[in-house]
Amino acid sequence: MAGRKARVADVHAVAGGMPHVTVVQGGGENPVYQVGGKSFVFFRTKRPDAFDPETGERYDDVIVIWVPSEDDKLALVSDDSNPFFTTPHFDGHLSVLVRASRLGELSVQELTEVIQDAWLSRASKRRADTWLKEQRLS
Repeated sequence: MAGRKARVADVHAVAGGMPHVTVVQGGGENPVYQVGGKSFVFFRTKRPDAFDPETGERYDDVIVIWVPSEDDKLALVSDDSNPFFTTPHFDGHLSVLVRASRLGELSVQELTEVIQDAWLSRASKRRADTWLKEQRLS
């Protein structure tokens, strides 16, 4: 991992900095980042499916990030060197979970790439193609 460690502020900056993004308030006033009315990053409230295995306490800092494919999801959650995880509640859902308290295990660049991929997976083809051209990635 190279570069500065990621922080919650980076999630907001990267997700909010993508084109055509709106932020709506989810349950518990948690921010939900959307493109074209489709969520790509959101902050969850405490839920029974995400909890500390030792204490049973529900996590109150879970962030949901969409992924492009099931293969991408499996790659992220199977790699023990990163903080991404999933729960049975998200089986079949193209997203991964990460606790805000563990974001520092990622560099800003790594987090940025995951969030950009999330945006690309939810944006319209036209918006995605335009952004990729502007970034000189296509």
